[in-house]
Amino acid sequence: MLFRLLRLYHTIKPLRFEQIFYRLWYRFFPLSKLTPSPGFYSVKNWVWSALEVVKPSIISQNEVEFLNQKASITNSSVWNEFSYEKLWLYNLHYFDDLNAVDSLSRKDIQYTLVIRWIAENLPVKGNGWEPYPLSIRLVNWVKWYNRAGIDDQAIVNSIAKQAEALSKQLEYHILGNHLFANAKALVFVGCFLDGPEGEKYLKLGLKLLDREIPEQFLNDGGHFELSPMYHSILLWDLLDLVNLAQLTGEALLNTRLGEWKSRVIKALNWLNSMVHADGEISFFNDSTIGIAASPNELIDYAVFLGISVDVNEERYTLLKDSGYSRINTPLYRLFFDHAEVGPSYLPGHAHADTLSFELSMGVSRFFVNSGTSLYGLTDERHRQRGTLAHNTVTINDTDSSEVWGGFRVARRAHVTNFATDASDKIIKLTAEHGGYTRLKCVGSHRREVLASNDVISINDHVSGSYDSAVAVYHLHPDIQVNAISNSRLELISVSGGIVIFNSSEPIKLEATTYHPAFGVSMPNKRIMIPFLSNGLTVNLDIKEGH
Repeated sequence: MLFRLLRLYHTIKPLRFEQIFYRLWYRFFPLSKLTPSPGFYSVKNWVWSALEVVKPSIISQNEVEFLNQKASITNSSVWNEFSYEKLWLYNLHYFDDLNAVDSLSRKDIQYTLVIRWIAENLPVKGNGWEPYPLSIRLVNWVKWYNRAGIDDQAIVNSIAKQAEALSKQLEYHILGNHLFANAKALVFVGCFLDGPEGEKYLKLGLKLLDREIPEQFLNDGGHFELSPMYHSILLWDLLDLVNLAQLTGEALLNTRLGEWKSRVIKALNWLNSMVHADGEISFFNDSTIGIAASPNELIDYAVFLGISVDVNEERYTLLKDSGYSRINTPLYRLFFDHAEVGPSYLPGHAHADTLSFELSMGVSRFFVNSGTSLYGLTDERHRQRGTLAHNTVTINDTDSSEVWGGFRVARRAHVTNFATDASDKIIKLTAEHGGYTRLKCVGSHRREVLASNDVISINDHVSGSYDSAVAVYHLHPDIQVNAISNSRLELISVSGGIVIFNSSEPIKLEATTYHPAFGVSMPNKRIMIPFLSNGLTVNLDIKEGH
């Protein structure tokens, strides 16, 4: 009981007052009704135009697929069916298919489903009226309406009613990407509805964006939740806002257009620095492939909007504000995480992955963090967030940051003494954290990375005393492992790249799982190296494939 109280205290302590206030307000005074509709709203006549990159999710009139799970939606109860995961139900309510690849070919089915949603989801009841799915759906419906040539006052009235519901339950209790999504939706509705209602929502949305954009996008371009996946989602949102300003010519948007474009360029540069050579994101914090637009799709969207994009080929890149480093040589690409878990008041998408790394050779990934395949409150969700699922050191079978409850973090690791020294031959990165000092007698974990063109040395040191300490190295499922000795392995990629893995201590190989997409679990191996003293060294000799 005392442990739970302490954990809750350390979870709540960093929160902002408005988060606590609104959480209590929405709990005790939930939205229960909306004002009667005036019966008629006129809409502005601009037509959305953008790249279609989202995978279609409507298979037929009564079948859909989200997160690699197909389902029948014949029954009207499907919108709130308890047998489906919450995230899957959210996706059902998003209506992303309205703007997915070749969307207009499914116009009749889409229209039928939109009318079904209105009839089967009574105001402010169920998943569909929660603020986050409201926000995503409103943007999708607004983009689709004029582009698909729809003329139906019932849909317009529903958009107005949904916007009212959203405006009365903005996610101040969560903040971050959720509040950003709320603001974007209000801006889209404000540019869609003609008259005073539209103007009201437009001004409210812009007021929120003026507050959130400077806070959520750091000076180095990264999104402050420090997840490459959520960075990509928010970058797409920024590109949508730029597109909306250029399409509609709204004066209030145009005054912000220059600032938005500047943020887009920085965010694209950040993303370019966090992408493997296979064209996809690295897996730090909640990150996986297939949820956000891919880096190439984001670049294509920027080019579509007339924004030029630079490719980062630098040998060493430090994303100082975010806390990531990238080393890029002709043989390999390495990413090193010396970041905080995220904003102190918003660590919900953080993993206990401090001082982890990823490494690839060409298009082949070698060392991978385990990814994210699900949300929720399950043991598997907790495992995927835990330290043991990442390429770093775990002590006394404990996580470096106290991740719990699906999206909670209590005491967390703080990175100190980060230093970098780059010469023509060697790049040296050093950082440490005290996430384990909450354990009796345990001190800090310090990691040093020494990287030349073809050799990487990773030196770990744990101060104090401990019962057990293990360095973990997760291999991509495609890597072939050949044992040379009890402390030496030959690792071979499908493209022929080779890494000779040398440890100062004996190693163990274990079976585990890798999660490159939601709903996907792939068998892979991890190298486990128990500490026999306070220090441990691993050398990676990297050889080009033949």
